[in-house]
Amino acid sequence: MAEKPSFRDAWRKGQHCIVPVEAVVEPDWRSGKVVPTKIKRKDGLPMGIAGLWASKRLDSGEELLSFTMLTVNADDHELFKHFHKPGDEKRMVVILHEHQYDEWLSAPPAKSMEFMKQFPAHMLISVPDPERGKRKR
Repeated sequence: MAEKPSFRDAWRKGQHCIVPVEAVVEPDWRSGKVVPTKIKRKDGLPMGIAGLWASKRLDSGEELLSFTMLTVNADDHELFKHFHKPGDEKRMVVILHEHQYDEWLSAPPAKSMEFMKQFPAHMLISVPDPERGKRKR
């Protein structure tokens, strides 16, 4: 994030946010065909994903707010290593533990990398959702 133009300034300024989600959906290619798969917490609680926010003033004077969810490499993660196309780098969102929320939101930019860690696989479950994205007739 420190180098990508879209959120480089937000990373440098420490414009942290938390994106609340029930689950994330990733493509499982192990069968040879893509199967959309939901990943969520085993305990059923929502996930707080580490993110960055940015704002931009449009020519109209309107302020446009945007955000991104941060990811880390997951090539060795027991669950997330199964997602995305074979040969592609495996990535996972940075899921924060509840006790990290306040610390993430107030962390200075120099501390941001300390949060870029994998969430424990034993605390997550995956559920295939093969009908996701298909048109209902």
